[in-house]
Amino acid sequence: MAEFPPELRYLKTHEWAKLDGEHVIVGISDHAQDALGDVVYVELPEVDSRCSAGDEVAVVESVKAASDIYALVSGTIVEVNTTLEDAPETVNDAPYSDGWFFKVKVDDPTQLDSLLSANDYQKICEAEAH
Repeated sequence: MAEFPPELRYLKTHEWAKLDGEHVIVGISDHAQDALGDVVYVELPEVDSRCSAGDEVAVVESVKAASDIYALVSGTIVEVNTTLEDAPETVNDAPYSDGWFFKVKVDDPTQLDSLLSANDYQKICEAEAH
């Protein structure tokens, strides 16, 4: 059964966001990593690059498919998870902790208010399964 941590916000495209001070940490959900299967490669964005909410900023590849990763907020990429370059399977093992993708210095933290709650995201995932 997939986990849906209530402190996170989500996109229907299966990314999650966590506000950490002035930064937003971004990754993919447990549901997404499970659907993808074994992650074999992650293409991360460039540090110091700008992104707008909805931009394609990274790619995750698995044994089944390649999927774009979208920015949930507008801002500047301040850090990427370089662990994923040598150990992309970390996304499968710990999607909400060590498997994060990048951090954004967010322009406006209230952008998170427009994202899905854990409960709403879980309903979308359950509907997809049927």
